[in-house]
Parts: sequence; C-alpha cells; structure tokens
Amino acid sequence: MRSEAIEHALIDADLVIGAVLVPGAAAPKLVAAATIKRMRPGSVVVDVAIDQGGCFQTSRPTTHATPAYVVDGVIHYCVTNMAAAVPRTSALALNNATLPYVRALADKGWQRATADDRGLAAGLNIVRGAVVHPAVAHEFGLLTAA
Repeated sequence: MRSEAIEHALIDADLVIGAVLVPGAAAPKLVAAATIKRMRPGSVVVDVAIDQGGCFQTSRPTTHATPAYVVDGVIHYCVTNMAAAVPRTSALALNNATLPYVRALADKGWQRATADDRGLAAGLNIVRGAVVHPAVAHEFGLLTAA
C-alpha cells in the first residue's frame, strides 16, 4: 500500500493499531505527527510497537495505571508490556511458544539446534561475545561476526 493510501485510510479511521517489529532494532516511525493531527477528534491509536520506541511519531510510553493521553484530539494508548494486563494468559502463551525451542536447545545444544532450525538461528544475537544478528549490530553500531 502506498503512503498516500495509508494516510487517507488513517485520517478516516476510528481506530488504528500500529504493530511493527524490526527484530533487534527500533520500530520505524510510520505515521507522522501531521497525519495524526488530520485524524478525527476522538479517534484512537494503539501503539503495540511502543516497547521498541513506537511507530507513531506522537507515541510516548505509558503505563497500565495511566494508559492514555491525547494529542491533537487523538487518544493514544501506548502501554509498554501490554501483555502484563493478562499475566496468566500471556505467560501460558509465551511458554507454549518458546517451549519447543527450549527443548531443542536442551536436547541438541545451541549449535545443532540452530543448524536444524532456521527460525531459531534467526533469533541468535550473540555468539562467544560477538554480536551476530545484523539488526542488533547495526542498532548499536557494532560489526557483526564473520
């Protein structure tokens, strides 16, 4: 979708959920403050990417105690660690998602487990003290290991 089409959709929306992840890096600011300003008063933006810096230019981290604020008439919900609102459910979901990787690492060791599973290998950040994940290395201005 072109940026003009996205902007048009945003200014007519009642609710926009921003969920952007660049593994190992800050979330890109996909929605400019000028676009937020053009949205209808009372519209809501939810920034799920806030833990990585947020994807709306007007986002700033909030808490469950004070979850929302208003910018140019648009309500912003930018709670960090949103999953904490449902701790049991989120813990069960995280455990179910990660247990196969933990088992593979325990059964095979990290080298064979990552060789056997490209997805697990893609999550490897540091090996023997060297940053090997390109996005993490770039974010911190480090060279990746060969």
